[in-house]
Amino acid sequence: MVWILFIACILVFLALDLGVFNREAHVIKTKEAAIWTGIWVLVATLFSGVIWWVFSNDLIANPTGLTPENATLKYITGYLIELSLSIDNVFVIAVIFRAFNIPDIHQHRVLFWGILGAIFFRAVMILFGVALINQFEWVIYLFGAFLIFTAYKMYRSDEEEFNPKESFVFRKIRKILPFTAFMDGDKFLIKRRNIIIATPLFMALIIIELTDILFALDSIPAILAITSSPFIVFSSNILAILGLRSMYFMISRMLNKFRFINYSLMIILTFVGLKMIFTHFVEIPEWISLSVIFFSLLGGILASMYIKEKTEIQ
Repeated sequence: MVWILFIACILVFLALDLGVFNREAHVIKTKEAAIWTGIWVLVATLFSGVIWWVFSNDLIANPTGLTPENATLKYITGYLIELSLSIDNVFVIAVIFRAFNIPDIHQHRVLFWGILGAIFFRAVMILFGVALINQFEWVIYLFGAFLIFTAYKMYRSDEEEFNPKESFVFRKIRKILPFTAFMDGDKFLIKRRNIIIATPLFMALIIIELTDILFALDSIPAILAITSSPFIVFSSNILAILGLRSMYFMISRMLNKFRFINYSLMIILTFVGLKMIFTHFVEIPEWISLSVIFFSLLGGILASMYIKEKTEIQ
């Protein structure tokens, strides 16, 4: 019943988003995006009270015997991890929109349908991830090593630019489905001479969807380092995703100001990876995990604000 109510609430939120608040396409300004980002963060914060209530009344399976207080702390930690890793997703989405020349007025529509797909695929990945850890405890070591490798890969590829139009996915889709570089309103697919043709909106949507799956390969193992409770993993993950759209419109226009945020994400991924590897040897309190995540993000933001870019000497 708890699962049904939670999923029903998510569907209501999405229906209100597209059917009421954004029924007519419009350019989302920074102020509007900031308000909605605040609303989603508030919703996620208030949901920690729901977590406490659910675990206090034993309304959901609790195989690891979490206390209400510990479950709430793990939910908040997981949510902050997912939210921080979503920042990197914002950078990639901005590049994809720029590559396909997606007008600002249609970007929310693409992200909305992208979120629906992300919820489904992440639910499947969480289900398999939790099942693997519960069935084979040694898998957690592989997840930890993978996160550390991801942090290293992020460091090595820091200077590389991602070009969606040169990606493997884009090339394969073009072989299957004809593509036009011209927009036709807010349509994803159009029909010309009985041939279905993909518009830039559709291409951007597919690449964003598949990119999110790749990001989930990092974020889901990261939160599994905090807890293997399916409900906490799923709820913190989904609430972070729901706030991703408004976060994108809030910070996408300021991406050049977040030069050092990737280093924050590297620290978080490395810490979480090490936590997974040493999970059976060292017990790290949740307040330490929260502190590492918080101060890593704060350090990246402050460094981006106060460390000036080096200018080339002429």
